Amino acid sequence: MPKVNPAQSLVDLLRERGKLYDPRVEEALLAIPRHLFLPDAPIEQVYDDQSIPVKTDLRGDATCSDTMPSMVAHLLQQLSLQPGQNVLHIGTGTGYVSALMAHLVHKEGTITTIEIDRDIAKEAEANLVRNGYGMVKVVNKDGAEGYAPRAAYDRIVATCGIWDMPIAWIKQIKPEGRIIAPIWLDGLQVMASFKLEADGTLYAENVMPSAFVYIRGIAEGPMVRKFVGSTELMLLADEIHEVDTVALAMLLANDADICYLSAPLNTIEYWYGFIPFMMLHEGDKDVFALYTIRDGYKAYGMEGEGFALLSAASAAFVPYYGMGMVHCFASSDTFIEIEKQLSAWQSLGRPTISQLRLRLIPKDQPIPQITMGKLYPRRHHYLHVWFDQ
Repeated sequence: MPKVNPAQSLVDLLRERGKLYDPRVEEALLAIPRHLFLPDAPIEQVYDDQSIPVKTDLRGDATCSDTMPSMVAHLLQQLSLQPGQNVLHIGTGTGYVSALMAHLVHKEGTITTIEIDRDIAKEAEANLVRNGYGMVKVVNKDGAEGYAPRAAYDRIVATCGIWDMPIAWIKQIKPEGRIIAPIWLDGLQVMASFKLEADGTLYAENVMPSAFVYIRGIAEGPMVRKFVGSTELMLLADEIHEVDTVALAMLLANDADICYLSAPLNTIEYWYGFIPFMMLHEGDKDVFALYTIRDGYKAYGMEGEGFALLSAASAAFVPYYGMGMVHCFASSDTFIEIEKQLSAWQSLGRPTISQLRLRLIPKDQPIPQITMGKLYPRRHHYLHVWFDQ
């Protein structure tokens, strides 16, 4: 009886969902079964399309995880790795993604992977050696510094969310190379492939939503998360410093009205269309945020995850799976604003995240004067985000 490759079910699942289309990436996923790098995880969990925490903080939130396979497939297809290429990987984790990349660049290529956590770096190195990928160089250091001894790189890829592009990565990429990294904006994180332009800016298109743990060390961004009151309601927003959680808790203490948007959207329509649009068109006095309530808990009559629009006297929470349902607190101002943006999004033909464009402009250049989208000041750059219509 022929031996069954346990990775085949995962490959079949990804193909069925339209997440896997590159035969070379498919071959790599079959050649390197995921369970070899997650020996303690239940096999049914390993071969489902989900992230698996590797290390957690005191609250139980992941500080390191093995990325969900559909995102790994997208990442590898976006990288378009070729034999002989030189690759720097930031965020080693279990070593699984590094092994897949090593398989794709063949023996004539080189993979250097950086992990800031010493214990995780040691475990990843052991995983790689045990599974025949000892040629991958594991470096225990701050990933934002890159690794100059092996530069310049054809690809630099981060499997951790960044707030701004570290200068070291730009210095260590080849002129024709690409930097693939998840970058966050207004709580929404998108995986983007950046290329260096002649004017010194970094331009990206072909982005998609992602959910990686945030980079740690010198490139850490500002705090973008807050809990409301003593509940499990957590807000995630670029402008979280503008949210008075005490005042918000008092506002949410009143019973919510259940309202419905004029167009009942599903989760895909939210994530791949309306949320990016809403994020770029929030009012000057409003704060756009994503929210999550820990599984098994409720807060202010709500549960689950979604997005919210907040103002001083109004709040509207839209669950991803509510098909247009909205929890409206206090006045209806924020609900009316969401409805207004929904109408504008539909009138423009429902633009999707595939039309989202990003440009990082170095701060030693003049402040960009933009006519569309939104400009986010970052540590080293201005991040311009807009829809190409």
